[in-house]
Amino acid sequence: MFIDAHNHLHDPRLGDPAPVIAEMRASGIDACMVNATCEDDWPLVEALAMEHPDFVLPAYGVHPWKAHLAAPGWEDRLHALLDRSPGAAIGECGLDRWVKEPDIAVQSPVFEAQLRLAREFDRPVVIHCLKAWQPLFESFGRMQPPRRFLMHSFNGSIETARRLIPLGAYFSFSGYFLQARKAEVVETFRQLPPDRILIETDAPDMLPPDAFITHPLEGANHPANLSAIARGFAAAMGLDSPGIAVRTTENFCRFFRG
Repeated sequence: MFIDAHNHLHDPRLGDPAPVIAEMRASGIDACMVNATCEDDWPLVEALAMEHPDFVLPAYGVHPWKAHLAAPGWEDRLHALLDRSPGAAIGECGLDRWVKEPDIAVQSPVFEAQLRLAREFDRPVVIHCLKAWQPLFESFGRMQPPRRFLMHSFNGSIETARRLIPLGAYFSFSGYFLQARKAEVVETFRQLPPDRILIETDAPDMLPPDAFITHPLEGANHPANLSAIARGFAAAMGLDSPGIAVRTTENFCRFFRG
């Protein structure tokens, strides 16, 4: 059985979550972490977690692309949500210099506020970082991360990873990186500590190559593709699929539950 370490099951591009979950279960997926990206997502993710408590693990946060949309009082409302959701993580949050707006100066305080909440609640945090490694370490200098955090869809260098590992980082591999032109990402994962590796779909985004699409969905990545992605990842890593399943599931449980 596999665990999808990062998706957006509430996204309307996936349609009704119930049949999607049924397809995920049938394909060998035991659970998934569903990540909110803005305050409007929070009640949707919360409802999924309440409706499917044995399958959906919630994460509530503000994505860097939406940092400028965080309404006054958002931090207090997130605090209240985390207070009534003892099993929730924080995320998706982070920093991104691939987009021009909002600026890093807008993203950073929103990100650091979520790091502060993660430390206060001792919750794992899910981090999106794209072309913003130096700002990430600067934020960590101002606000220490919690004792465990996930670099989702990690595509940084092994040198960056080695700076993150002592801080408590885990790293998740997305099927998008099974493209031949992303071979350097696979090579980085080969050098990571085996107990820090997870797998994810980032559904409905980050489509894998056609060979790893078992559940076609027009214009979107179906989260049930995870099992095929895991097999592709295992082959790329020189491991077997059952071994990847056991290892990444154990790693996820350690990451999520402490």
